[in-house]
This record gives sequence, C-alpha cells and structure tokens, in this order.
Amino acid sequence: MTDTSAQTAGPVIAEGVDEEPVEANRRLFVGWRLTLMAGLATLYAAFHMAALNGLSISEWTGVTVPFLPTFPLETWNFRIVHVAGALFLGFLLFSAHLKFTDEDVKETPLWTYAGYALLIPALLACASALNFASRISAGEMWNGIAPEFRTPEIYWFGIPLLIATFGSILLGWLHKSPRAKYTVPDIVLGICAIAVAAYLITIYGTLMRNSTGTPFAPIGISIAAVAGTALIMELTRRVTGLALIVIAGIFLVYVFVGHLMPGFLNSPKIDWARFFSQVYTDAGILGPTTAVSSTYIILFIIFAAFLQASKVGDYFVNFAFAAAGRSRGGPAKVAIFASGLMGMINGTSAGNVVATGSLTIPLMKKVGYHKKTAGAVEAAASTGGQIMPPIMGAGAFIMAEITGIPYTEIAVAAIIPAVLYFVSVYFMVDFEAAKLGMRGMREDELPKFNKMIRQVYLFLPIIILIYALFAGYSVIRAGTLATMAAAVVSWLTPFRMGPRSILKAFELAGIMSIQIIAVCACAGIIVGVISLTGVGARFSSLLLGIAENSQLLALFFAMCISILLGMGMPTTAAYAVAASVVAPGLVQLGIPQLTAHFFVFYFAVLSAITPPVALASYAAAGISGANPMETSVASFKIGIAAFIVPFMFFYNGAILMDGTWLEIIRAGGTAVFGVYLLSSGVQGWFMGGRTAWFIRAALLLAALCMIAGGLVTDLIGVGLAVATYLVQKTFKPSPDAQIRVAGAD
Repeated sequence: MTDTSAQTAGPVIAEGVDEEPVEANRRLFVGWRLTLMAGLATLYAAFHMAALNGLSISEWTGVTVPFLPTFPLETWNFRIVHVAGALFLGFLLFSAHLKFTDEDVKETPLWTYAGYALLIPALLACASALNFASRISAGEMWNGIAPEFRTPEIYWFGIPLLIATFGSILLGWLHKSPRAKYTVPDIVLGICAIAVAAYLITIYGTLMRNSTGTPFAPIGISIAAVAGTALIMELTRRVTGLALIVIAGIFLVYVFVGHLMPGFLNSPKIDWARFFSQVYTDAGILGPTTAVSSTYIILFIIFAAFLQASKVGDYFVNFAFAAAGRSRGGPAKVAIFASGLMGMINGTSAGNVVATGSLTIPLMKKVGYHKKTAGAVEAAASTGGQIMPPIMGAGAFIMAEITGIPYTEIAVAAIIPAVLYFVSVYFMVDFEAAKLGMRGMREDELPKFNKMIRQVYLFLPIIILIYALFAGYSVIRAGTLATMAAAVVSWLTPFRMGPRSILKAFELAGIMSIQIIAVCACAGIIVGVISLTGVGARFSSLLLGIAENSQLLALFFAMCISILLGMGMPTTAAYAVAASVVAPGLVQLGIPQLTAHFFVFYFAVLSAITPPVALASYAAAGISGANPMETSVASFKIGIAAFIVPFMFFYNGAILMDGTWLEIIRAGGTAVFGVYLLSSGVQGWFMGGRTAWFIRAALLLAALCMIAGGLVTDLIGVGLAVATYLVQKTFKPSPDAQIRVAGAD
C-alpha cells in the first residue's frame, strides 16, 4: 500500500479505495503481455478523448489512417470502432469461464490446435473485408444484390466469419488456460470483431447504407450483424453474467416467433436478413445506448480514472470519516456520504459496493451494526449514487439522448429526489444507531478534521465540472476540463500525476469501460428488437387499456416492470429497456416526458436493492458475511422511502424543479419532513425514544400526507405529527403496549 499519511494527517482510515476491484474471470498478465494490454487499453481511452474533443490524429501526426474516413470519424463509424475496440480488449482480458481457480491450469493441446484452425477463417474474413475496402476506395461501385459482389460476401467473408465466431465462442467455453496467458480462441474472437467493424465501416461508407432493413441490403451486412451480435452477447456474459443475456435472447427469439404469438405480442413475420441488416444501425446497437457510451459515459469513466489515479477517492472517504465518524453509528453515515459520492462517479452500484464497502462494512460491524445491516447500508448508499447529480452514473446521459431534454435540466431536476433519498437513508441509519445505543468512533481513530479541511481543494475537479455544466459548456467540454483539473490538483498532493500516471489513468479507463460498453451494446440489441417489431407501441396501448386512464394504476404497473427489468441487469441497460417499453405509454397518458422517464429511471436504479434479485445487496452480503436474501430485505427497508419518492414528483412537479421558487422550497421542505416521519415510523424511534405500534402507525399516516404534496394534505400531516408528538411526550406509551380486548359482558 502507498503511504497516505501526508494526505490524511491522522490515522489512515481509507486506503486503497481507489483501487479497481479485480473480477474473478479477469486475466492477470505479467511481462510483455501486461505491457501490451496496458498499451492497448491506454490507446483506446486516449483515442476517445481525442475524438470527442475534435482532435485530428492526421493533423497531429501527419499519418493517414487507412481504410477509414477523415478523422474525426463519421458518427456511425465512430460507434462501430467504439464497440469493436471494447470487444477486442474484452476478449483478451476476460476469460469465458466466469471464475479462475487458484491452481495453475494447463492448456489442453487439442483445444489449442482447434483455436489455431479457427484462426484461418477469421483472418480470411478480415482480409476479405479489407479487400472490399480497397476496391471501394479505388472507385468500384458496390451493388449488394449483384452476384459478383454477393458471392464473395457470402463465401469469402460471411461463412468464414460465422465459423470463426461461433466456433471460438464454443471453444472458449471448453478451453481452460492459465490466468496470465492469452488464449487462441479469444484472439480469434478479437480478430472477428475487427473484421465486423472493417466490413461495416466500408459498406456504410457507400450508398448501400440506405438499403438497411430492405431486401436490397448486401447480405454481408446481415452476416456481419449476426456475428457482431453474438460477439456482444458473449462479452456481456463474461463481464455481467447471464441475466442480461437471457433477456436479450428472449427478445431475439421473439423476432422470429412473434408472428405466432397471440394478442398484443403478435408481430409481422420478419426475415432474418432484413432484421439483422437493420439491428446493427442507429435503430439498434448503434442507437442511443451506444451513442451515450461512446461519448458521455467513457468521458466520465476517464474522469473517474483520473480521480482514482490521483487518490482523490481516498481523500473523499477520509474527509467523510473526519466529518461524521464521531456521531452515533458514524461509519454508517460515512458510508452514505462516501459511497454516494463514489457511486455517482463510477456509475455502477455493485461495483461501488465492492470498492468502498470493503472499508465501511467492517467498520460498521466494529461499532455494533449487525452484519446484514452493515451490508444493507452500504448497498443503499452505493445505489443512491446513481441518482446523485451532476454525474448520476450513466443512465442520465441516456435519458438526455432519448428524450432530447438538455442534460443540465435533468441534473437540476434530480437534486431534490437525490436529497430525499439520502436524507431518508441517513434517518434510517441514525434511528437504528439510536435504538441500539451505538457509539461513534473515537477521535484517536479518525483523521483530523482541521487538517482534512485544508485539503478541500481536492473537490475542485467536481466543482469545476458543476460550474462548467451550468455555465453553458457542453457535457464533453465540461468533462474534459474536470479531467484536466484532476491532473492539475494532484500536484498539490503526494500523488502527483506525471506522464506515467496519466498513461496509467487512461489504461485504467480503457479497462473500466469494457463492461459498460458491452452492456450498452447488448441493451441496444433489445432496444432494436422493440423498435423494429413495434412491440413497444403495442405494450403502451396495453398499458393504457389496463390503467383505464388511471395514471396512478399505470404508474404502479410501470414501477413493477422497471424493477423487474432491473433485476440482475445494470442500471444502464434496465433504464434503456424500460424507457423503450414503459415510458412511451406513460407519456401517452398525459404524464410529462421528464416525469415519466425519471419515474422509470428511478425504479430501474432501485432494482439493485429490491428483493429477490438485488445485485448491490448481494455484493455487500459477500463482504459482510451475511445472508444475501436477509441483506437485500434490510437494504429494501433502509431505502423504503425512496420507493415513494417517484410518486411524490408525479403528484407534485415542484419536486423536479418545475414551478416557482416558493413552490419548490415548500415541496422540498414538506417532503423532507415527510421522509423524517416515514423513517421514524418504520424504525419505531421518534423524538428520542422508542414508540408504541399506534404511534408508528400515526407517523406513517402523517408521512404519507406530507409526501402527497398538496396544501390540505400537508396541513393534515403536520397536525398528525404534532398530535403524535404530544401523545409521545405526555402519555409516554410503552413501546410494547397492546390493544386491550374485553369480553362481551
């Protein structure tokens, strides 16, 4: 571990928070393999930073990139390269087996030789794609249905590509290898990804681009899309597991059996070639999800990587300990602040639990929290980071892309909902600590606050980001400025970023981006199916029919569907699918677009702590040693108020900053008070003491009145709260009080 004493100026609490967790199936290279992988990841991330800021590689170096349009790339080509690069890196870095064993595995010679055999068709497909590019660049007019073009597309490009792709996927499942070595099947899959990208870039540069989704589209586009879809799904399986793959597989099967389905699920019969020629366009894989991952998401991943390289994350956590560690249940309150802040930046609930929970969960257990509660607090706090402005993980960028609403407007609208979420979690934690009589941490166990405050300049990158966003700069420019600020600020710390550290940050960003890019591309497959089959529009009609013009009932169904979609899926994919299936129906019911999308986004985020499949809670349980299901139930209880918040901004638009300042302040203030009452009722702690069951019931009723947002309901809620307080203080009912039931006589 590196020495952070100069930075903390006190006992070292947070150390290694900025270290990226290593997945069970990630390869750990050494020697030249490590150098090569680091170089490729660095180049990939730096390429995006240059491209997003309009920097021309050819102008910089005088080197013309062969077979590609003038740099910066045309939009579709940029997204194709974006996905292909992630596929190439991902297959080299992540094993097909989801967990490595500790013992040194010897390669099976038979599977190795089979891998070399598959290398031949992969190279043939790649060479054919480059040959097509050379012929087209020489002025040859490409006609996708003419035999002289169709034949080589099928036999020299398509069939070899499919053999290499599906053969290597199967071989990857059978082939085991040492953790520190590349495998031939994975190299073949990387070459196949390059072949798909080279062909699609070539053909989309001709008039054939306009033929996608028609019988006139070149057969090579459909074949390349089949291979590309298989590659995306295989990499997604390696980095996220089976949940998203199963859902994407169901949607793909539906394309070809939809004409046999009854009712609203019935769809027109679609030819496989027509479908796949359309799905690898901006109607599917290259659509909104990939558009966001290739711009905003990877930019903020680079920003997060620069913060990690400069050890700012350690400072964030140490600052939180210095500020809140002394209060009762201090480590839990630290987890709320630190995990929320880190979760906002890294954009993944389960990943953030692993990063910060390894520190906060043991400390929560140390001061008296039950292991399931410790895990639940960390899971709830990390999940809340997804809705914390200004970054809000990745989902907010997709929302801006889908709705056309400016990102700054979305970030402003998220302020009060985020405050309500974290306030509710804080109250739940505080009341739990009060009931159990917990202590805070001793002063000698904590960093010195007066020393930590002198380093508050480490918050400058985030402050600059917020200022730039609201000063009118584009998200790209604001993110770039914040990234540069992180490097500059590091010079005021013991972890100064020089050329080596900057390259390391780009390397880290390239590796961190693989998972989210794969998820976004896989979500694009689902979105493509929804849009191309028309099932989304029919589902919206069904939603209208079920709700019978009742917006509340429609919202309840939307909540259930959003949570269901999010179970086992990353937030980004869950929201992207829900936004395609559910949100249009809500808008048709007359619900404002921002409210509808925020509603499904909020519940897609909360699915990470919703039983029975709660990924963030399961990750926390793995650290705390508690039962996963018990932890998920406890995290659901801690975040219970958050499940009411979306209904709050439906009934009261001022919660989303829609109204006058007076309306916004009143809505925010009454909502916070309502959340306080709700937490008191759930935890059974009110005004410094435990409460009887009827006091808890009255608090819950008062909370619901305050949350409703109307003037009359607010007054009723205040009245109930005052009455409850007087009963609590005057009569002091026993927390164990029972209802006395007398006989008939």
